Amino acid sequence: MPNFEHPEYPEATLLHLESVVPCRESQVSQLLSIFGERQHFSFPSIFIYGHTSSGKTYVMQTLLETLELPHVFVNCAECFTSRLLLEEILTQLRSLSSEDKPGFHVSCDTFNDFIRLFKQEINAQGLQNQTVYITDRNVTVVFLSEIVWELFRPNTGCLEPLTLYFPDYSIGNLQKILSHYHPPEYSADFYAAYINILLGVFYTVCRDLKELRHLAALNFAKYCEPVVRGEASERDTRRLWKNIESHLKKAMQTVYLREISSSQWARIQQDDGEPGHLKGLSAHAHVELPYYSKFLLIAAYLASYNPARTDKRFFLKHHGKIKKTNFLKKHEKTSNHLLGPKPFPLDRLLAILYSIVDNKVAPTANIFSQITSLVTLQLLTLVGHDDQLDGPKYKCTVSLDFIRAIARTVNFDIIKYLYDFL
Repeated sequence: MPNFEHPEYPEATLLHLESVVPCRESQVSQLLSIFGERQHFSFPSIFIYGHTSSGKTYVMQTLLETLELPHVFVNCAECFTSRLLLEEILTQLRSLSSEDKPGFHVSCDTFNDFIRLFKQEINAQGLQNQTVYITDRNVTVVFLSEIVWELFRPNTGCLEPLTLYFPDYSIGNLQKILSHYHPPEYSADFYAAYINILLGVFYTVCRDLKELRHLAALNFAKYCEPVVRGEASERDTRRLWKNIESHLKKAMQTVYLREISSSQWARIQQDDGEPGHLKGLSAHAHVELPYYSKFLLIAAYLASYNPARTDKRFFLKHHGKIKKTNFLKKHEKTSNHLLGPKPFPLDRLLAILYSIVDNKVAPTANIFSQITSLVTLQLLTLVGHDDQLDGPKYKCTVSLDFIRAIARTVNFDIIKYLYDFL
């Protein structure tokens, strides 16, 4: 019998849900009771909050897909203006119909247009009697946040959402979840022993599930070496621990702190060398910057040399096919690199950064302190004053050759994202 109960869903569906969402039984049961069936009215707004990698997005996506409830997922960091947000909702809603090809784009200029187009699409797909989960139709808006609702509540008042807290995973939860993804060629007990060792090293400094999963995959080959060479059996935990202990501590000082990339760390393992011996690949070869700060500098360069109206073409998903001639103005014949860097607001910088960084590897440093460091190093210039009402603006002061060298150290092809090189 499944732990989850709902009279309208088959037992097989609930059993599958239980198997793919471990350690979140309480939250899933509560959401099941709130959602009900497709034709049931649900709470108009739900606010789900918790720290990074506490399962908020994964649980919501899995639950909505398993129960086959019509929904769209919109990233508010990526859609940083109201127009982009509304258009993304409508575009994803349109894609729920199998008749439209991927890449179809819906244009929406005002909120009134959004209401009109939303009603048209709901009627066209026969969803007028069903709850549509988005973030005078039956709509449930689900907010996923790392910040508590009290910091969002407007002073003018609003309809209070139903709040649901996702606590951090305990070490037992992390052990169970990470052990679930063991490689098929090794036994579950062997991989569980490895995860236990990994958590013994990293748990005091890292509780991020995605980060731990990444580190587990990255270092497992080293743990298996004595078994592969026939020097130890899978049950010889002491010998396996001796082989991996120093290696994991070294990984905590390099990969986890982003001093080198994962691919560079993999090459070190193959060569059985030290991080400092990796000539031409070290993150410090060109400039003393942390790995994650390099992406921040790349994002700043793209914001300085690309027109703001081209961000949608380069960085937004589902933008469709847009040719350069469609957004090229008649007077724009001079290269942006000849005109020099343009100032950009902080919001645009963060939106570009979020788009170019791999979501699977979460940042581990404070973004704003790194921006200040880049200004101190004169790689960025602050334009105007800190007390501006519209927020500070910056310029990127590095050359094309410099940023290409930085981009190469993190395996990022910056030329593909520069407007002048289309």
